[in-house]
Amino acid sequence: MTDDPTLPLTRTGQVMAAIRQRIDRHELTAGDRVPSIRALAATLGVSPSTVVEAYERLAVEDVIRARRGSGFYVTTAAVASRPLARAGAATAREVDPLWISRQSLDSDAALPKPGCGWLPADWLPTDAIRRALRQVSRADDAVLVEYGPTRGGLPLRRRLLTRLATEGIETAPDQVLLTASGTQAIDLVLRLLIQPGDRVLVDDPCYFNFRAMLRAHPVTVVGVPFTPRGPEVAAFEQAVATHRPRLYLTNSGIHNPTGASWSPAVAHRVLAAAAAHDMTIVEDDIFADFEPEPSPRLATLDGLNRVIRIGSFSKTLSSGLRCGYIAARADWVEALVDLQVATGFGGPSPVVADAIATVLGEGAWRRHLEVLRRRLARARRDSATRLARLGIVPWLMPRGGFYLWCRLPAGCDAASVARFALAEGVVLAPGNVFSVGANAADCMRFNVAQPTGQGVLEVIRRAIVAA
Repeated sequence: MTDDPTLPLTRTGQVMAAIRQRIDRHELTAGDRVPSIRALAATLGVSPSTVVEAYERLAVEDVIRARRGSGFYVTTAAVASRPLARAGAATAREVDPLWISRQSLDSDAALPKPGCGWLPADWLPTDAIRRALRQVSRADDAVLVEYGPTRGGLPLRRRLLTRLATEGIETAPDQVLLTASGTQAIDLVLRLLIQPGDRVLVDDPCYFNFRAMLRAHPVTVVGVPFTPRGPEVAAFEQAVATHRPRLYLTNSGIHNPTGASWSPAVAHRVLAAAAAHDMTIVEDDIFADFEPEPSPRLATLDGLNRVIRIGSFSKTLSSGLRCGYIAARADWVEALVDLQVATGFGGPSPVVADAIATVLGEGAWRRHLEVLRRRLARARRDSATRLARLGIVPWLMPRGGFYLWCRLPAGCDAASVARFALAEGVVLAPGNVFSVGANAADCMRFNVAQPTGQGVLEVIRRAIVAA
C-alpha cells in the first residue's frame, strides 16, 4: 500500500523517501549497495524494524533487491525511472529536447521530418546490411543466443583500432569499449566522471540530446558561444577559469547543429585550457565519415590523455543496428566496463556488433561513403537555394554532413514556426532546442536529406507568415 501523498509520511515512508532521494541525487546508482539496516536506522533515528519494513516495500516496488548474505542493492529499474532534472521554469515543448525527439521518433514514417537527425532509409546501405545479417545468421549458435564479451566483439573493436590508428591515435584493445549506442556511451561517461553539483560545459548551440542527457544528472550546464571555427576561445577560457567545469561535451568534426569544423588554433587553445584546469573533454565524433578530408580532432592532438572519443554507426550505416563505442585511457575503460555490466549487463548484441564489423570490412562500404558525400554535397546546395527563396539563410555552408543551420527572416520566431508546421504535419527543429542560453530564437536546423519538396516548403512559408 502506497503512502497517501496528502498525509505526513510515516516513519517507514520516511526511510523509503530517503533511499529514493539518494537515488535521485545520484548518490546511489544501479548496482550500489544501500546502507545496512543498522547503519540507516542509526542515521535516521528509527528502529531497525522500521528499516526492514521499508526495505521490504522498496524491494516489492523493484527499487532495491536483496542478495543473500550480502545486503540490498539498487536495481537498474530504479535508476531508469529516476525523474529527469528540470531546473527553473518549465520548458516550452517546442524547444524541449525530449519533446522534439519524441515527435521525430513517434510520428508516422510518411510524415516529412526536415527537423530530424538521421538519413532516410534509401540513403543507407540496406543491401550490405542484409548480406551481413545473413552471414552472421550462419555463425556459431553462441553468437545468436548468448551474451557478448564485456568489451564487445573483437572483430569490430579491431576495425575501430585500425580507424583510430589512421588518425594517429595509437591504442590498445583494452582502450576501446563497445556500447549499446552512442547515447549510452555518453551516459556511461557522465555516470563515471561527474558528481552531483559539478559543472559541465557545452557549446551554444549544441546537439539537443546533450541537453536532454544532462537533465538526468544533477549538474550545472554552462554554454559557450560557438563560431564557424569552434568555440569562441576567449569565452571558453573564461568559462573554464570561472566555473571550473568537470567536463566539456562537444562535436569537433562536423558540429551538430551548425555544421562547422574546428580550426587547429582553436583546438590547441581548448586543449591548453583543459590541461590548465584539469578538465576532461568528451568528443562525440559521430559525423566523422561525412567529412571529405578530416578536420582537427581533439583526441588526435591529445592522444586520449584527457580526451574521451565517442562514436557510433547510426548516421552512416543504420540507426536500427544500435552500437556505439568509447576510446579512452585504459583505466577509464576498465571502470566503464564495470559500469556497463552493472547498468545493462554488457554492451551491444553480438549479432549487431558482428554485422557492423562485416559491413565495414566490405569494399562496398568505402564506395557507399564516397557516393553519400557527393549526394549530400548536392543536397546541401539544392536545399540552401530552395530555402533562400523563403528568406532562410544558412549560417555557413558545411564541408560535409546533412545539416544546415539557418537564420529565419528578421523578426521570425522559430518555435512559432515549428508549432505551426507540426499542426500541418511537418516536424521542424527550432533553434532554441539546441541553445542552453536560449540565444537562437531566430534559427532553425534543417536536414537536407529529408524531403523538402514544394508541399513542405509551402508549409514553412505559411508558418513564417503566421509567425
